[in-house]
Amino acid sequence: MTVNEAILRFLEYCELDRNLSLKTVRMYGYYLNFFKSWLTAFSKDKDFEVEKIDDNTVRNFRLFISHEYKNPFKGVLKRQTQNYFLVALRSFLRYLIKQKMAVLSPEMIELGKSRDRNIKFLSPEELERLFKIIDIKDKIGIRDRAILEVLFSTGLRVSELTALNREQINLQSGEFGIIGKGGKARVVFLSKRAKEWLQKYMGTRNDAFQPLFIRYSGPTAGSDLTPEKLRLSVRSIERMLDKHRKKAGILFRIGPHVLRHSYATDLLSHGADLRSVQEMLGHKNISTTQIYTHVTNVRLKEIHEKFHSGNK
Repeated sequence: MTVNEAILRFLEYCELDRNLSLKTVRMYGYYLNFFKSWLTAFSKDKDFEVEKIDDNTVRNFRLFISHEYKNPFKGVLKRQTQNYFLVALRSFLRYLIKQKMAVLSPEMIELGKSRDRNIKFLSPEELERLFKIIDIKDKIGIRDRAILEVLFSTGLRVSELTALNREQINLQSGEFGIIGKGGKARVVFLSKRAKEWLQKYMGTRNDAFQPLFIRYSGPTAGSDLTPEKLRLSVRSIERMLDKHRKKAGILFRIGPHVLRHSYATDLLSHGADLRSVQEMLGHKNISTTQIYTHVTNVRLKEIHEKFHSGNK
């Protein structure tokens, strides 16, 4: 079977049998078609067969993405990004083995070791400055404040936030369920302050549109404008946040994900355990949650100061 045909079958399997999200299937398609394009150019064979992929093929591909390839927008690929290509390739080979094909074992492809990530998060003082700098004299300001409070209260990804509909939100219980990354379900919780600001925002709405957060600029509602087109976009929230952080005097660029990091940092620094935070963030593996070492390191220092005999 050619690589091209095998990739098409694998993507169909991901969508129909594994029921992966369309976004995940598209990303698999991107990484594997990138590999196919490189393989065609490297081997001079557009009908390269999957059984011919061996250790040497993978090694040459790794050398290409590590030393030769430059993304036209982002330049040299980071080690973590290089690993995404390899993860997709391993999943592809694993599928082919299930189809009884004699291909390279996915276990033969080792991922490159990534450096520990330095994550950005806001201190309590920076968060308060960001919240209070928003002008809440009109419905746009109230909406923006509600968005930031909900992001910080729940740790939602911005794509999860923009997908919310009004009927999903239970202001009385202060909790609601969502389907997050990879189709993983979880429950998120609203703080007292987030509930108050959501209530204020809901009070400004006199429409019957489904989306929880809607835009107030651009084309107005009409017969040719569906409620879905009024839904606030991820890009709009990113621009809104950048505008307010400048006014708040926060010098480094932040995106909505920084509020997710701040949420996890806040929980851990106040005594939450890592497993609980993993559940609330919707992380599949606890190793992903362990990026918040800046919090655990502080607590280790406190333990050292309290218990080490040299500090007595």
